[in-house]
Amino acid sequence: MPKELIKNIGEKELIRRISKYMPPKQILDDCAFLETNNNDLLINTDVMVENTHFTNQILSPRDLGWKAVVTNLSDLFSSGCQKVLGINIGLILPATTEWEWVKELYEGINEALLEHGGSIMGGDCSSGEARTICISAFGTQGKLKLRRYFCRPNEIIMTTGLHGLSKLGFMLKNQAVEEKSLITPKLRIASEKAFCRPSPNSEVIKQMIRSNINNDSNAIGCTDSSDGLYQALSDLATSSDCTAVIDYLKLPKHDDWPFGEVWDEYYLFGGEDYELIFSLPEKWARQLIKIDKSVKEIGFFREGKSKVELINFPKNIRSPAQIFSHF
Repeated sequence: MPKELIKNIGEKELIRRISKYMPPKQILDDCAFLETNNNDLLINTDVMVENTHFTNQILSPRDLGWKAVVTNLSDLFSSGCQKVLGINIGLILPATTEWEWVKELYEGINEALLEHGGSIMGGDCSSGEARTICISAFGTQGKLKLRRYFCRPNEIIMTTGLHGLSKLGFMLKNQAVEEKSLITPKLRIASEKAFCRPSPNSEVIKQMIRSNINNDSNAIGCTDSSDGLYQALSDLATSSDCTAVIDYLKLPKHDDWPFGEVWDEYYLFGGEDYELIFSLPEKWARQLIKIDKSVKEIGFFREGKSKVELINFPKNIRSPAQIFSHF
């Protein structure tokens, strides 16, 4: 009988299988929650590997440092982080790596920490064939507990921003965009910035608290779009055991975003936009949208099978079967 290979079982199945060695529900969110006598903690770890997540040709070491930090912080924020405490860094480098590359990497790391809070608390380094940056980020749990499994039927689904830009930025950096004539200078700048210097929206959590005039539950269904909008919605629907109904016509897009099948694939399945996807009771949602113009309504949850249902979707555009996987 042939041995199973990781590339065949895929990332989601791999995580499901190793989850049996963890406490119940541990894999339902990217962040780990640690209850303490004082401030409860949120802990998250992300890894960036050369030739899987980055190359020198598409991402400078300074931008890589920034991105390695904010990918972690995005997961903290999507769990309701109130304050970023700091990060630990695991660094694997070929012995031939130039010091200047490492210096620029840490300059980018510090720039991100100056922007979002926290400091470098420690870490470890070793040699290896591929440059690898492993960051563990620590923060305190805020008033609102944001988790993937807290979505409820009849709640309004919202997003904090645009999607697809980072994927387009990646394609531009790789010179892999075929219809370059459709890309305006404004769209190019926004896309490359989204890919190289993503900026998670942490302020929306404060606005959620401010807009909670009815003192509704502090348990909110939420995740980020690090693996793509469609995957984020699928994760929420699966963890919360309900159907996400998404109105294609309500999806917020860049003013210059082209129309067509490939552009919808970038938008829905691209990933690395690090926007928050969450749901709230209708009155709370309407109040939040009123005071925070960055938040857009895109659909609602209803009782039913755990799935994503797209409505008002153009007939000539197909929905790709493949979603993002590291394997």
